Amino acid sequence: MDTLIFATNNQHKVDEIRLALGSRFNIITLKEAGIDIDIPEPHNTLEENASEKSKVIHDLTKKNCFSEDTGLEVEALNGEPGVKSARYAGEGRSFENNIEKLLVNLKPHENKNARFRTVISLILDDKEYLFEGICKGSITAGKKGSNGFGYDAVFVPDESEKTFAEMSMEEKSQYSHRKKALEKLIFFISSR
Repeated sequence: MDTLIFATNNQHKVDEIRLALGSRFNIITLKEAGIDIDIPEPHNTLEENASEKSKVIHDLTKKNCFSEDTGLEVEALNGEPGVKSARYAGEGRSFENNIEKLLVNLKPHENKNARFRTVISLILDDKEYLFEGICKGSITAGKKGSNGFGYDAVFVPDESEKTFAEMSMEEKSQYSHRKKALEKLIFFISSR
């Protein structure tokens, strides 16, 4: 079984990725690898931030690792919050404040179309590979559901009537942008 260090401290993301990968990979979190750092995300694209995180961990450990960066991109807001999704309402990383700001900014617009986009940076045998996953949907007028994290309570994927926060983790996995990016990663590793 391949072991990969996942460059994150976000337990929600770890749970989602472990569910998606099943027993094919042994995923080790930063904490489990004995790494206690908060890696900055200073860049203007998801690709650059994902790259930054995996390169920092690879430089520290010299082991195979991956990271991801995810953003919610809202059409009517010119792609905001995008790369700033986690800190949309300020550096405090408050999901509540981020959602509130999003709903206020989107209120005057009729177009509620949005998409979640995930970029995974994998460093395998000292080479970097990028994988992208997209889930299209729309933003609701208010929060619905209590599962998930981030913007899940206001995002309804196409072909569903439920927000991500109204779904079980297994249901969310059917639409998940993160899972789509992971499937590309798995296919890549499996076909080597």
